[in-house]
Amino acid sequence: MPGSRRRKPSRPRRWVWWLVGAAAAVVVLAVGGTFLYIHVISGPAPAPLGLKSTSGPSSSPSAAGSGTTSVGGAWKITNGSVVGYRVKEVLFGQHTTAVGRTSAITGHVTISGTTVTAAGFTVQMATIKSDESQRDVQFRGRIMDTAAYPTGTLTLTKPIALGALPAVGVVKTYAATAKLTLHGQTRPVTFPLSAERTSGEIEVSGSIPVLFSRWDIPNPSFTGFVTTQNHGVLEFLLKLARS
Repeated sequence: MPGSRRRKPSRPRRWVWWLVGAAAAVVVLAVGGTFLYIHVISGPAPAPLGLKSTSGPSSSPSAAGSGTTSVGGAWKITNGSVVGYRVKEVLFGQHTTAVGRTSAITGHVTISGTTVTAAGFTVQMATIKSDESQRDVQFRGRIMDTAAYPTGTLTLTKPIALGALPAVGVVKTYAATAKLTLHGQTRPVTFPLSAERTSGEIEVSGSIPVLFSRWDIPNPSFTGFVTTQNHGVLEFLLKLARS
């Protein structure tokens, strides 16, 4: 019509679709990159700590072999001991297991005859490391606050009767009652532990379920990136030598 103006084609829609496509590409790259890192580059999480012989049938008191020697006396934690955590997490939709460990452990065990009368170990929490530096920063800061609570401890509160000593190399399982201190909070715990005599040493392993809220530990989830369960596992493998 005379005097009417022609409207120029609108272009904003192109920008909208471009932004949507770019956002989708970022998501795909994030998820794909995370999948590649977890399943190809990083690889599977380390196996749980434990005694190698525990994969076989559990031994019983009747499994004691000939030639057993006294284990009475004082023992101390020595080289090769490891303590750490294990927590299931979801990173950008990909399921994985976060594992952190340290060998900065001190401790002792006292055995009178065939009864463990005292035992405990202390861990320097800031030395616990995983395969991710950013996870470690969160662990030392927001989660465990290692500056305020530098150590974690496990102390036996009830004697353990060992009974008949098994032969060297035979694993035996016992029930342990102790108090566990994490994040400045001390709580009672009961858990199974496995022990094995080797040539001149004793090896002990165990794992303790840790419900974060019970020790006032903030949930490790990191908004928008990582979500975790509300619990994890404290695991240990201790090598003891005579003091």
